[in-house]
Amino acid sequence: MRKNFLSQTWLYPMPVLIVATYDEHGAPDAMNAAWGGIVEYGLIGICLAESHKTTKNILKRKAFTVSIADAAHVVAADYVGLVSGNDEPKKFEKAGFTAKKSEYADAPVIQELPVALECEYLKTTEDGLVIGKIVNVSADESVLGENGKIDPSKFRPITFDPVNNRYLALGEVVGNAFRDGTALK
Repeated sequence: MRKNFLSQTWLYPMPVLIVATYDEHGAPDAMNAAWGGIVEYGLIGICLAESHKTTKNILKRKAFTVSIADAAHVVAADYVGLVSGNDEPKKFEKAGFTAKKSEYADAPVIQELPVALECEYLKTTEDGLVIGKIVNVSADESVLGENGKIDPSKFRPITFDPVNNRYLALGEVVGNAFRDGTALK
């Protein structure tokens, strides 16, 4: 038997995305954005309100980075979602983040978060979806496996549980994509 919850914004997994920008003075800013993901090959879309400092920075600089929050930095990731950069100019530093300018976009790469998508701003849809072209993905060597690719068990990305307002760590392998289903052919 199923229980109905009617219209909700519940989806699993929901990535915890930390969007980082530079402001007009070159100071880094970051915010936690729960509603975002890949919208097409090479493109990311994130729902951002016009009132966010990050949104204003994106429109001015035409660039941003999207780091995927990990279990080791859950407190900092939550903090940048609780506090507005419009109200707290030292938000980035208070989160314990340090920035290195991206080699590919006019935006900061958060050094503490091991995986980042470096993006050029393309457009904002009429519904407020900010679309960016992914120009580079960078990953700290500490989260790479023996094959030289990102290893989720080393990375431990987190997902937002919108039903219970919690963060959950990801990383357990339960199958092989594009292979396990062949057993049913």
